[in-house]
Amino acid sequence: MILAAGRGERLRPLTDQTPKPLLQAGPHRLIEHHLYALAEAGIRDIVINVAHLGQKIIDTLGDGASYGVNILYSDETGCVLETGGGIYKALPLLQSDPFLVINGDIWTDMDLGRLPQSIDSQAHLVLVKNPAHHPDGDFCLHEGCVANAVQGSQNWTFSGIGIYRHSLFDKCEAGRFALAGLLRSKFGQCEVNGEIYNGEWMDIGTTERLRLLSERLAD
Repeated sequence: MILAAGRGERLRPLTDQTPKPLLQAGPHRLIEHHLYALAEAGIRDIVINVAHLGQKIIDTLGDGASYGVNILYSDETGCVLETGGGIYKALPLLQSDPFLVINGDIWTDMDLGRLPQSIDSQAHLVLVKNPAHHPDGDFCLHEGCVANAVQGSQNWTFSGIGIYRHSLFDKCEAGRFALAGLLRSKFGQCEVNGEIYNGEWMDIGTTERLRLLSERLAD
């Protein structure tokens, strides 16, 4: 699943007329980088949630055939459900267990095909070094288990790439809720584990970072 329903406030005015996932970054749109990477990894069946200017995303990407994938859409128009709520709504469309979720507003050179095909925990998160704009990180990692960030310890930033089991959402209800809160409720007994990725990764949350990524991909 690619999370693509966000408004992209920090990328305005670009996102006033163009949904964030369709912003150009080098030779491709942001979301196209994911589609090509997923296809290369052999992941063909993809769900994309849409809301803000969602029809433009649907019209541009279609059924995914031109990218070598099959796309289904989870429409949140009029009621954006945040990360957790968006995934919960899309669960009937997500046939595999576990399933992979990627934030639509990141870029990485990670080989998605190397991610685990099965997990013993409820979730498996990919963590990265803390970028300059997020120096305190999100979580710490101890013996493979993810926990809350601890001051004075080595903390890491959640990359926006995770693998989840359907059972993670068993006690959830339809509506708006954040994925981070759900994950934190599962910390303990290593119900959420993770790995560190040391390759290239960027959160494209501002026009400046979009410019930097475009320059990086143009080299």
